[in-house]
Amino acid sequence: MPTLPIRQYGDPVLKERTQEVAEIDGTIAALAESMIETMYEAPGSGLAANQVGVQRRIFVYDIGDGPLAVINPRIVESDGEWTYEEGCLSVPGLSWAIVRPNAVHLVGLDLDGNELSLEATELEGRVFQHELDHLDGILLVERLDPDQRKEAVRMLRQRTLDLPEADPDGLATIFSK
Repeated sequence: MPTLPIRQYGDPVLKERTQEVAEIDGTIAALAESMIETMYEAPGSGLAANQVGVQRRIFVYDIGDGPLAVINPRIVESDGEWTYEEGCLSVPGLSWAIVRPNAVHLVGLDLDGNELSLEATELEGRVFQHELDHLDGILLVERLDPDQRKEAVRMLRQRTLDLPEADPDGLATIFSK
């Protein structure tokens, strides 16, 4: 299957809540297969459909036990607290310590339409929460405290506008002309 381009920070599709998958068919299976290949090539441990421009509630992940697709996922229970350095394929090269629940109970469907009920902690639970955030239109930087978010947005703006390190706000570039 072909790999798909991963949408980057600033793409409006990443800020939109995705729609439920109404029918699990060959198109959804092919999408999941392409998403898995894209995730491995990136490389990453999870990928949500809207990260490849598809506004449907499906994500794929692999934390070492083989790939799995989860359709129409929901977290029905969470517990505890765990801080972990978290990155994102849509915000490449950057990561931050993010506090999230340590344990989650995720429900959804597999590619055959069977119900899934997955209890996960630490990394697997974090992947579930991170990918569900994507499907809800929430980006990693929105999980940062205000000072971290300000710095993250500055770095991402600098990267997006291709500004030099010495001119993070772009003012020197504008007024030097």
